[in-house]
Amino acid sequence: MAKRTGGFIGQDGINAPDPATGVTGTAGGAQATVSFTAPTNVGGSAITGYVATSNDGIGATGSSSPITVTGLTNGTSYTFNVWAINAFGYSAPSDVSGSVTPINNRGIFIGGYVSGVESNVMDYITISSSGNATDFGDLISATASVSNGAAASFTRGVVAGGLTSGGNINVIQYVTIASTGNASDFGDMTNVYASMGSHSSGTRAVYGGGLKNAGSNYNNSIEYITIASTGDATDFGDLLSDSQFASALGSSTRAVFKSQNDSNVIEYITIASTGNSTDFGDQTQSIEAQAAASSSTRGLFGGGYVTSGTNFSNVISYITIASTGNAIDFGDLTQGLNSGSAVSDSTKYVRGGGSISGAATNTLDSVTIASTGNASDFGDLTSSRNRLGCTCGSHGGLQ
Repeated sequence: MAKRTGGFIGQDGINAPDPATGVTGTAGGAQATVSFTAPTNVGGSAITGYVATSNDGIGATGSSSPITVTGLTNGTSYTFNVWAINAFGYSAPSDVSGSVTPINNRGIFIGGYVSGVESNVMDYITISSSGNATDFGDLISATASVSNGAAASFTRGVVAGGLTSGGNINVIQYVTIASTGNASDFGDMTNVYASMGSHSSGTRAVYGGGLKNAGSNYNNSIEYITIASTGDATDFGDLLSDSQFASALGSSTRAVFKSQNDSNVIEYITIASTGNSTDFGDQTQSIEAQAAASSSTRGLFGGGYVTSGTNFSNVISYITIASTGNAIDFGDLTQGLNSGSAVSDSTKYVRGGGSISGAATNTLDSVTIASTGNASDFGDLTSSRNRLGCTCGSHGGLQ
């Protein structure tokens, strides 16, 4: 006989089912998957369904485990209870699950050169799965060499600068990651830049290095914005030296740049403060134009351009973000690639686009960040392009 676990006045508590057990939640993008074990004692009749409900009352029904609860807010922590249902009523609530925090699991690849011409294309992937990219919308104008890295909050991605047919620009643009649509104007950088490295906490985005003005005017400036508002960028400090093609990754507190041309130097800043960068350690080789992304603890640099050997590198290296020290070999990309970009979530690094011996590619490669090893094929971008930027709302600064 079932215990007296029916939960509501007017129901037959004696014949209602026992509660589900072992309730757990797994975060997704604005949703959570709630898993549980069905009760052994179903009461006076068979179980007809289950209800999973969050601590703030958002729920969903299902006939068995798991149940996906949608309509959650990315970045907010939730717990869940499950009720079993039969013809006699509802069980008592299950024990509460542990807390889970939904994240936006999209990575967006932005702009670049298609057949040598600037593109306004933005396409996106779901980082946790594999497959081809899908059209997201358009930039304000066709632009290559926009900022490269995860400058985003849970909800908003922000890219800056770039090269257009009219030269470098100072425009900052933003998108709402969970939706699709065209980019909107955010504000302006203090100067015109291209090929900057970018990273963020949940509140502040930083941009550093790249090309300033036009031609070969390499840049060591760092600037920052507050992501939730709109407005112009503010001076943060300086990198150790000028660079042409910068990349960046990090945690919620620290941004790590690989910026100097044909150099092995890695440097870092504390995002919440302002000031000049500090030496972090050395890359495994002298290299530029790497595709960088991270979990909250480990950062990966993939591919890039070296001035010796075959020029287009297939090397992936990694660092532990919270410490300082030299990068360590991680494995290899599926091929040598230059001038691509990378997105990440807490477990996966995905590198997209770039050049293979000068020809643009639509290749997407991925690795599991916590392990080491060679990359595997993830899928394809919507078009072959190089010198593209990126943003993602589930990167190392937000997990």
